[in-house]
Amino acid sequence: MTKMNCPAQKPDRKTTEKNRRIHMKNLCFKLSSLIPPNHFKITSKESLSQQDQLDQAANYIKQLKERIDELKGKKEMVMRAAAGSNNDNLIDTMMIGLRLPVIDLRDMGSSLEVMLISGLNKNFMLYEVISVLEEEGAEVVSASVSTVGDKVFHSLHAQVKISRVGVETSRVWQRLQELIYSTKLLQDV
Repeated sequence: MTKMNCPAQKPDRKTTEKNRRIHMKNLCFKLSSLIPPNHFKITSKESLSQQDQLDQAANYIKQLKERIDELKGKKEMVMRAAAGSNNDNLIDTMMIGLRLPVIDLRDMGSSLEVMLISGLNKNFMLYEVISVLEEEGAEVVSASVSTVGDKVFHSLHAQVKISRVGVETSRVWQRLQELIYSTKLLQDV
């Protein structure tokens, strides 16, 4: 019997290598599609080489691991602090050292995320925060407000109006800090 007559013939090296490359290319594409577009330094994934996309994915995974470790540490601290307290005070225990209002600003490339936490008894002027963002070159695309216990959570998402100019996040942060804490001082008086 010759090799040609055998029905379960093994593919040759060339075909095997071609299939392996196709499989690797598909896996790289799948990995690249899982990375958020704002994580890439260049405006589009297509302009990055496959090696650059893999490097960006590795960096993103490292950042996620660091964030997980950071959050685990915070969780352990809160759980230790909450071990001696009752369940009614769990939210208050989680907010140990948290002075209201609190502001968090995240720069995500062409967009910004602003998270504000205030108390129910504090009148908060959300339109002033929106004005600061718009004056600094960002357009608010969504805003949400939710209340949990005696805390009010404001979440704002803004896009950069002119992408080549961008938004100077340090200036936005400084102006929001001044706005929030000057409002707090006026309310405390």
